[in-house]
Amino acid sequence: MKEQRERRTYGQQCGLAYALDIVGERWTLLIVREMLLRPRRYRELLDALPGIGTNLLAERLNFLTQAGVIEPTDPDRRTGGYALTELGEKLREPVLAMARFGLAVMSGQSEPSPGTVTRASWAVLAIEAMCQAERATADETYEFDVAGEVFHVIAGEGKVTTSSGPAVDPVLRISTDTQTFFDLGSGLIEPVEAVLSGSVAIEGPPAAVPRCLYLLGLGSEPAERSLLGPARRTARRPAAGPDPALSSAR
Repeated sequence: MKEQRERRTYGQQCGLAYALDIVGERWTLLIVREMLLRPRRYRELLDALPGIGTNLLAERLNFLTQAGVIEPTDPDRRTGGYALTELGEKLREPVLAMARFGLAVMSGQSEPSPGTVTRASWAVLAIEAMCQAERATADETYEFDVAGEVFHVIAGEGKVTTSSGPAVDPVLRISTDTQTFFDLGSGLIEPVEAVLSGSVAIEGPPAAVPRCLYLLGLGSEPAERSLLGPARRTARRPAAGPDPALSSAR
């Protein structure tokens, strides 16, 4: 652990200070963000973190490995990937809390800063941060496709879980591009506007739309709550034209 001893620390007997000694440096939490989604290879991390530099990324990965936050998925291969350890997974809730804080900051901005980068994969963590179990008004599954990044949200049994990949029998399928997704999350555009412009496509029963928007914090609480229980499969249709259910969501 020579590298850790050479690093500056806050020198405080405080849990937060200890945490910042490990993850408080620039880029570190963004590296963790990528691995909260799935294990990542070195090249994938470089692509997801434009501007980090190869030497700095290698140094951060080495330090996080020594600190027990991440581990190589294939130690015998230089091109192998990295994954969070059990200790690293404990960063999920703090990262989600910071993401919620960041979304609140984004909502106060008129537009993104010039040169701001977006990645479809970041939508998964954003949705996980946006969903709040106390806002689940039905036991339902929603599938999202953000520029080819497919994931789903399951609301049920008093909790909400977000997972990569297609859903089994989702009540709604929602697809959009990356920029529209983040514009919706930051409040730059309204859900109704996005649907009417064709930037967002929705398949599923109109009654489920306000429930999904409320779960994401993008709409007001539905006037009528669905009975909690296994969601019934409903014939799906593409969203076309104004949707009364969606229009009353906000």
